[in-house]
Formats: sequence, structure tokens, C-alpha cells
Amino acid sequence: MSTATRDAVSRKIVETLASFGPAIDDLRPEATLEELDIDSLDIAELAQVVEDEYGVEISGDDAAGVTTVGDTIDLVLAKLP
Repeated sequence: MSTATRDAVSRKIVETLASFGPAIDDLRPEATLEELDIDSLDIAELAQVVEDEYGVEISGDDAAGVTTVGDTIDLVLAKLP
């Protein structure tokens, strides 16, 4: 398991979300996943990336409360040991 900083987690989340289609410049903390066309399948894939990278599991219940890029980053940071 890696020790991750907020910047490292932010970069990984933004890079992963960008791989789903949105322009990297659109991935601001306040941008909603809906306006970026990030759907539940993308979130499931992101959860797998997070688990592989950081060893933390993001459940469907956890992901249900996430609406923005910033929320996504905060959720991952909160799950880190």
C-alpha cells in the first residue's frame, strides 16, 4: 500500500476520470460528475483503480454520495489509512 498525498490522490483521480472522456481542464473540484458525463460504470471502474492503487475499497454506498470531482477526491482521502 502506498502513502499518498492529497496532490497524488487528486492527480490519480483526475487522470482516471479524464480517461473516461472529459477534458482534463474540465475536471475542476467543483465540476459535477453528471456534467462531465461520468456514469455509474465509470465510478465502478474508478473504484477499482483506487483499490488497485491505494488498497482501499469504495462501496456503492460510499460512491452514492459523491457528486463532484472534489467529493470523489475527499472520499478517497477519507478511506486512506
